Amino acid sequence: MSITQAPPHELPEYLESLNEQQRSAVLHHGRALLILAGAGSGKTRVITVKIAYLVDRLGIDPSSILAVTFTNKAAREMRDRAAELSPAAAEVFIRTFHSFGAWLVRRNAALLGLPAGFTIYDDDDQVSLLRTLYPERQRGVLARWARVISRAKDYGLRAHDDLSQVSGDPEFREIYGAYEKRLREIGNLDFGDLILYPIELLRDHPEVRRRIQARFRVILVDEYQDSNVAQYELLRRLADEQTYLCVVGDDDQSIYRFRGAEVRNIVTFPDRFPGTEVVRLEQNYRSTQPILSLAGAVVGNNSDRLGKTLWTDREAGPTPVLAALGDQDAEVEFCVRLLQDGVSAGATSAGSPVAGGRITAAGTAILYRTNAQSRLFETGFLRAGIPYRVVGSVRFYEREEIKDAVAFLKFLANPHDEVAFRRIVNKPSRGIGPAKLSQIAEIATGRGIAFDEALAVAAKAQRGKARASLEGFLGILSEVRRSFGAGRLSELVERILERSGLARYHAEQDEIAGSQKQENLEELHNAASLYAGTEEGLLEFLEMLELDAERQAELEDPGAEAVTLITMHNTKGLEFDRVIVTGLEDGLFPREQDDPTELEEERRLFYVALTRARTELYLTTCRYRRVHGRTVECSPSRFLQEVPETLLRVEGGAEYGGYGGYGGRRGEDKELEYPAGSAVYHDEYGAGVVYKAWRDGHNEVVMVRFETGQTARFLPRYSALERIGDEV
Repeated sequence: MSITQAPPHELPEYLESLNEQQRSAVLHHGRALLILAGAGSGKTRVITVKIAYLVDRLGIDPSSILAVTFTNKAAREMRDRAAELSPAAAEVFIRTFHSFGAWLVRRNAALLGLPAGFTIYDDDDQVSLLRTLYPERQRGVLARWARVISRAKDYGLRAHDDLSQVSGDPEFREIYGAYEKRLREIGNLDFGDLILYPIELLRDHPEVRRRIQARFRVILVDEYQDSNVAQYELLRRLADEQTYLCVVGDDDQSIYRFRGAEVRNIVTFPDRFPGTEVVRLEQNYRSTQPILSLAGAVVGNNSDRLGKTLWTDREAGPTPVLAALGDQDAEVEFCVRLLQDGVSAGATSAGSPVAGGRITAAGTAILYRTNAQSRLFETGFLRAGIPYRVVGSVRFYEREEIKDAVAFLKFLANPHDEVAFRRIVNKPSRGIGPAKLSQIAEIATGRGIAFDEALAVAAKAQRGKARASLEGFLGILSEVRRSFGAGRLSELVERILERSGLARYHAEQDEIAGSQKQENLEELHNAASLYAGTEEGLLEFLEMLELDAERQAELEDPGAEAVTLITMHNTKGLEFDRVIVTGLEDGLFPREQDDPTELEEERRLFYVALTRARTELYLTTCRYRRVHGRTVECSPSRFLQEVPETLLRVEGGAEYGGYGGYGGRRGEDKELEYPAGSAVYHDEYGAGVVYKAWRDGHNEVVMVRFETGQTARFLPRYSALERIGDEV
């Protein structure tokens, strides 16, 4: 149907609060509309007002309106807000893509050869089904296949289609086909089927297609930039020449490609649906103009976009700050200082957590690319007495994989620790069941001996596989203990993770759930690199963890204002008075990759991060960062090179030798711990003399000439370099 405009005298009062672009979107008449809604432009209000207007003023039957979004929460919010404006709008058919698909399939199950009582398999169920077909394969391999099957369905592909765009594995077609055959025999569906079956139903059964198209004369889709190829195909088959189709989204905020989202759906919408009118919502109600100018300058480097220019009435505001810092410790110190000093340019947004013209911790968010980056901020804030909350994941040292590794360390430090022993002895599974564990515990407590000694006693009383399992774990403990006394504690952690099987176990969990357990374990490795690989170093590390836990308990106050620690992906839809975007180095953000499509998505993610800020925006980049227990030199994010210098105020750049094009010469500092001429010793290189020394930000850097004739550069703060004499 073609929507016609209501007479001007019938316009409702709720349109008066809309700006010109928003009102144009609500009043649009014709066949197809793309509402290109910039960040903070009032998108949700526009779509809910449009629903109310269609029902309230144009007299469209609410049951003939299908509104589709991506989460149940968004669907409930859309229904509630539209019903506040027009009670009849509560009858609009508002669903997620998948719940709509389930509704359609269940009502036409017989046509598809499915039982009406089918159930829906989640990710774990998919892996379990594959395991029944391929019991000899490792769970991690099965999880990878399950993920590729889901990606194939995101692209609308069955096993008989060309699968080259999702997998080059010659086995995959056979695996996918066997999975589909078994799933069909059981009579169940997975999430991908909730889109594919409706597509096939509408394609193969014209009478159903005509009935559904006659039922839903108006279709609205929210967050259209997050749709995948299969969802576009479903939308295309739901709409005919008479359907009024309206999609709302922002091509610059399409950041879920790893979940199957296809930005081309929104970019090519006007071409795929002829006659489409594009309305751009460009007035931003969240951020100041300096923030919007910076965000626009970055995302403007993407080619796969329709383009828009955000503006705001909040023209005044502080210039965003780029802090060029020495290392990740200096990055944490910088954030602590901001929070303690209460630096603020006077946030004025309504309802913002501002006290006396100063932005408080509750109005501040620390953004990072990966969950593992939260560890240093958690530690730094605990020691500074700054309450924090981690959004989207649990605190670093409370994460399963970290607790597993730490339990192993605790047991090495104290082999009488029953809690630690029970956590590590059968993870991953070694066939040591509850009965054996109880027996070992009885031996340990009854004889007053350590649990590893009790394990040895229990092993001698066993035969066959049971004995081999117990002795195998004893061997792991013995081998790891022999690692004490050399190098850094991080080397011990690495050996534990490899020999215990925890590294492989959590890697498989990542494959199944798409989690970041491996990256978290890598960050634990970095934390341990600051301690000696001795029993004393281990105890110091564990003491640090206990003290931090005690500090956390002291700070636990549900009513206390807290700074938010959150990944960039999890900030979608949120806003804060002050945002600090951290870790802006190539390889970390953006990640090392040459794929232009992936790089554009990372740039959109940066845009999303920037536009979460209402008033203050800080960016941090580090010259050095610990990676796998070693300190490496980093290059500033290529995204920073895309920002005109007039849009940023640089702090600290002069210290870092023109770091990333921001700043001047290398800094000088006479108070060096290892001045030129100092006699030094290194376990690997031997004795030597410092012949050049300088300070690079927070790091002292030295060049050493050793007696062997070798020369090497060191950061004494992170190396095993020892000063053995004064200047010579």
